[in-house]
Amino acid sequence: MLDRDYIIANRPEIESILKTKKIKLDVDCLYKTIKERKSIINELNCIRNEKNSISKKIAEYKKQKSDCSELFKESKIIAEKTKKLNEVLRNIEEKEMEMMKWIPNIPHKSVPSGENAKFEIIKDCGSFDKKELSYDAITEKHKYTDFKRGAKIAASHFPLYIGKGAYLERILINFMIDVQIHLHNYKEVFVPYLVNENVLFSTGQLPKLKDDMYFIGNDDLYLIPTSEPPVTNIHMNEILRADELPIKYTTYSACFRREAGSYGKDTKGLKRVHQFNKVEMVRFVHPDDSDKELEIMVGNAEKILELLGLSYRVIIIPDNDLSFASSKTYDIEVWAPGSGEFLEVSSISNFNDFQSRRANIRFKDKNNKNIFIHTLNGSGLATPRTMISIIEKYQTEDGDFEFPPILQDYILRGASIFNEL
Repeated sequence: MLDRDYIIANRPEIESILKTKKIKLDVDCLYKTIKERKSIINELNCIRNEKNSISKKIAEYKKQKSDCSELFKESKIIAEKTKKLNEVLRNIEEKEMEMMKWIPNIPHKSVPSGENAKFEIIKDCGSFDKKELSYDAITEKHKYTDFKRGAKIAASHFPLYIGKGAYLERILINFMIDVQIHLHNYKEVFVPYLVNENVLFSTGQLPKLKDDMYFIGNDDLYLIPTSEPPVTNIHMNEILRADELPIKYTTYSACFRREAGSYGKDTKGLKRVHQFNKVEMVRFVHPDDSDKELEIMVGNAEKILELLGLSYRVIIIPDNDLSFASSKTYDIEVWAPGSGEFLEVSSISNFNDFQSRRANIRFKDKNNKNIFIHTLNGSGLATPRTMISIIEKYQTEDGDFEFPPILQDYILRGASIFNEL
């Protein structure tokens, strides 16, 4: 959510981002409603001053034992008028909120912008050679995944991992969590997979992405599309201390996405599924530090790929492709040498105070003033496409694959390996 004063002072910028994001909003109606709200508040303040003046007169009249009946009548009229105006104000604020919640975050000045802006490659790491077999040829031959039985159990695009495939998935999750805990000092949490509407509104998934989520109507709850919403809302409606910052959480969760807008995209195998596993990183930081913290988080995600020996690139997302709540986002794309393509495995974003305003998360600054905190979030990493890259990178001549050396060591010695990194 953007600050109302910012919206008032920056109409051209608001109109520009709505156009970039192709969001239809009656901007004239929005600014008219904002003006009406201010007018009602000013009128209420005048009436409040008038009521206070009458209350003082009543007190004086009572001391003098004078007749207060006319003053009481005036006070009653003012009370009735105040009640009606408060009702009008509530309706106007509801109308205002309904429009304001469709305004996306403002892109950071460093983000590529323009109608035809495209992502920019910030960094290339590793060699981008080709391998003979794609992951699906390997997994189908050895039955490491089974989408037909997954569909029989649930529906299309719900993967079933078997044997070595299931083992790799489990080891990857544990390894990624341990990297963030032992190397980057995140605190592990484990969150509910079902959340209410307020949680998803706070992080910006609602109302825009409602059709992409699984909703359980009997309970008014949603399956999480990522663990970002529940982790970010751990501190909903709280005031944190400045000396606590930055607060860093990591978690594993399953993620559930309908991805209603993905028709026509490559939906084969593990590349695009409705249920997948992901390790998440979330930070609550001082506003002065959020740009720096974003770069640190990108490094935290990169470390996973470096340890796994996988090649990748880091790209910055243009304003026309940013998520609704993000001010700046880096994507990390791993190289899949058998498929011959880059696959997104992480998206790391700085939301500034957009989410914290919705979730009402603040901290006390040095002047004891409550300030909205900045939130950041990133994948560390999503497993399906990481698995694709591993299987293709470490494929063997007999059409199978080996675990990366770091995972083999991790299986044998566990988290103790991080003492040497």
